[in-house]
Amino acid sequence: MDRVVDLDEVAAVLAGRAVGWRSAGLGVGQVTWRDAEASWPQPLETDRAGVHDPDSVGVVISGPGEAELSVVLFRGGWADVDFIAGLDDAGSLPASGIASASDFEARMNRWVARVFGVCVAVQ
Repeated sequence: MDRVVDLDEVAAVLAGRAVGWRSAGLGVGQVTWRDAEASWPQPLETDRAGVHDPDSVGVVISGPGEAELSVVLFRGGWADVDFIAGLDDAGSLPASGIASASDFEARMNRWVARVFGVCVAVQ
């Protein structure tokens, strides 16, 4: 898989944004990593130090009314973005062509606003 996005930079973005999300009342789960060199099925790790060759980083954010946003970004520049915003409002969001950590941050801001209806200022 091509290395389009630096996943360590993305993890730093997530850590920085988590403060604002928590202040807005959202729950932010631990960042998870997947190692490309691990045997199948590749386990998710929460300790970056144990991941030699990361190929994805993910996080789950939860909010009121059981709303949830799950994002897994792959180093190739695409993400799996699934959400539940309400009983009749759930699905996946388009997420391809992500070119950098800053591009990911901008999209993450839109996804959080879409699912939870909140815009959180950069901390």
